[in-house]
Amino acid sequence: MPPTDPSCIQTENVLIHSKSLNRDIKVDFFLPPETGSPEISLLFINDGQNMKELGLATILEDLYSSDEIKPILCVAIHAGTERKMEYGTAMQTDYLGRGIKAASYTFFIMEELLPFVKHKFHQFYFTEKAFAGFSLGGLMALDIVWNYSAEFTRAGVFSGSLWWRSLDHEDENYNDELHRIMHQQVKKGSYRDGLKFFFTTGSQDETHDRNNNGIIDSIDDTLALIDDLESLGYKNGEDIRYINYEDGKHDIATWSRAMPEFLKWSWGKRV
Repeated sequence: MPPTDPSCIQTENVLIHSKSLNRDIKVDFFLPPETGSPEISLLFINDGQNMKELGLATILEDLYSSDEIKPILCVAIHAGTERKMEYGTAMQTDYLGRGIKAASYTFFIMEELLPFVKHKFHQFYFTEKAFAGFSLGGLMALDIVWNYSAEFTRAGVFSGSLWWRSLDHEDENYNDELHRIMHQQVKKGSYRDGLKFFFTTGSQDETHDRNNNGIIDSIDDTLALIDDLESLGYKNGEDIRYINYEDGKHDIATWSRAMPEFLKWSWGKRV
């Protein structure tokens, strides 16, 4: 079968009023080419306002034109002015009170946006649902996937803010093993069959090294979370994919390089 014509890809933009967040939220839809089958995957992406700079449409067109991925409906959710309050972990704010609205954002995703998408695109049957994000948006995506594993099966975490902690690291009582919030959720959790995780970092994400072990915190926190997942039974290389870019930075250009790898790992066509 010849590759699908990517020129059939369409984009749509809507405003959805969220009662939980008390604001209108812009959402961009990137529809896959017509395949004749109702079965596709669904991918939510935080920080949807950055998709033009990321080049998501071009990335998708290239992958579809080379017949490398299965069809995906991408739903890019624009962040608001209170991004640092709406993103985080729903169960707990960080030590400065950031993420106070993360539970409300989670409610928006699960009870407002997801039903809206299912109704609007009722012609599709979503065989898999995933959530991806960058930096703090990556933490928020992971938090939702982890806590709603009956709905989502895959998380894409690009330079995720996995440092998110309940106590300032300069406090004398701070302990990585006790105060990193997402790590604590995983440690106290259990293996959820079918969940898969994609992580990326860049060796130039930052310069901080709070435990002075010669590894920047971005990489350290990611590797520690992978260890925690493995301790529950997830297999690195099978359930977990991790890529570090030696020249990678905490920026959209680096995440744009990683996005095709995430899409191919998640929905690549295997010969």
